Amino acid sequence: MKLFLYGGLCLLLGMSAASAQTVDLSANYPREAISSFADRLEPVGRILEDDSLYVWCCAPIMGDDNKVHVFYSRWEKRYGMSGWIGRCEIAHAVADQPEGPYRYVSTVLAPRPGYFDATTCHNPSIYKVDGRYWLFYMGTSDGKFGTKRIGYAVADSPWGPWERCEEPLLMPGESGEWDDYITTNPAFLPHPNGEYWLYYKSCNKEEYLNQRINGISGNRKYGVAMANHIIGPYRRYEKNPVVDFSSYGENRQVEDAYIWYEAGVYKMLMRDMGFYDHTVGLYFESADGLNWGDPQIAWFGAEHYFEQPPAPKHLSRYGRFERPQLLMIDGKPAYLFCTTQGGKGETASGFVFRIKPE
Repeated sequence: MKLFLYGGLCLLLGMSAASAQTVDLSANYPREAISSFADRLEPVGRILEDDSLYVWCCAPIMGDDNKVHVFYSRWEKRYGMSGWIGRCEIAHAVADQPEGPYRYVSTVLAPRPGYFDATTCHNPSIYKVDGRYWLFYMGTSDGKFGTKRIGYAVADSPWGPWERCEEPLLMPGESGEWDDYITTNPAFLPHPNGEYWLYYKSCNKEEYLNQRINGISGNRKYGVAMANHIIGPYRRYEKNPVVDFSSYGENRQVEDAYIWYEAGVYKMLMRDMGFYDHTVGLYFESADGLNWGDPQIAWFGAEHYFEQPPAPKHLSRYGRFERPQLLMIDGKPAYLFCTTQGGKGETASGFVFRIKPE
């Protein structure tokens, strides 16, 4: 991958995400760095705002009832932004259309004492496979970074009931490997060859505990594991990691992958952590789901799309979109669901983009 060089970066980083008016951020990047995916986005607005809760990780799916079901992370406002890792649950909301309004239905995954998800349930990503609904997620057993593990819940309907796994789907790698610390931020792909592919974020324990560059501990990369059955066992791809920005220096890295297969091409969205900057999303394509081309920009910072008040002091991620998830309709991306800080109660909420047809 070639690191794009472009002018105006210092200007971009100096801008406040709390602008008094929208700003055309595309002018800060070369045209070739901007994907056609970014060109197709139309902002709809915030969803699932709650002045008593932080809302994160909004994963949508169309149900057989023609309603839009969203599975999302939430935790009480009193725990602050850091509540995601030790105080989070996954809830279910429903709407008649992607734009909303959404109605809370129930909590579907709450922390279970004694299990790998004893203290948090986070990072939901929902898929319909072989007639059933599969909800992949991350849990922690003690509220700490190093116990993040990927699990799943399955149901015959998005309304439940949900049957949850008892053990993680994928454990960290051998000591000293790039992924020996965590498995988290799952992205799932029913592969055209009949296999099931589970993409996951991880990092090396020694690097995470002892390396801190540009304010970030360790270096997050993505690998993939394959299985013949959806519940495993999953075997790691021997050439992992499949996305690794560490060679570009300055501790560049990525997270929050969402992957899909469309018209013979594997496509991926991610949150940028330094390739361009920390406010944009990334868009990749691949011929095989393993070797990914140069990333382009998938979306811009929030001030490109809407106005909002100045950033509250307690919200350090203000003005950027995270945790991209797609609402697929007839096999094509129709809406992009993200999350962003701010909104009602100065916490965080979901945010929806409409994706214009190509």
